[in-house]
Amino acid sequence: MSEALLGGVLIGLAAAALLFFNGRIAGISGIVNGLAGQGAGERGWRIAFLLGLAGAGVLVMKLTGQVSASPAMTPVLVLAGLLVGFGTRLGNGCTSGHGVCGLARLSLRSLVAVLVFMTAAVLTVVVTRHLAGGAG
Repeated sequence: MSEALLGGVLIGLAAAALLFFNGRIAGISGIVNGLAGQGAGERGWRIAFLLGLAGAGVLVMKLTGQVSASPAMTPVLVLAGLLVGFGTRLGNGCTSGHGVCGLARLSLRSLVAVLVFMTAAVLTVVVTRHLAGGAG
């Protein structure tokens, strides 16, 4: 529980800092999509943000010695990432943009998006765990 709380606080602080210091929303899909066709100044902060995001994950993995997925899962994870990327294009944003930043700005569009995300997540768990006989 304390790890989840710490993670949530850090995500909130990072999103607030990016908005306060750069005037930007910390929506990962928007940051990635903005890399194409942007000038050097716009591209720089995006690359720094994404490198920091990935670097923090590697740092935590090195410090804790924990790896959350086996190498055998790599193809599944790549496919899942591609599907999530496709979904963020359909939903006009991702969970970080809508869920963290959009809800904080009281965006109705983000509220609807988060309700759709969460409904899909609950249905996915129900189907995979209970109907398809997946791990419980």
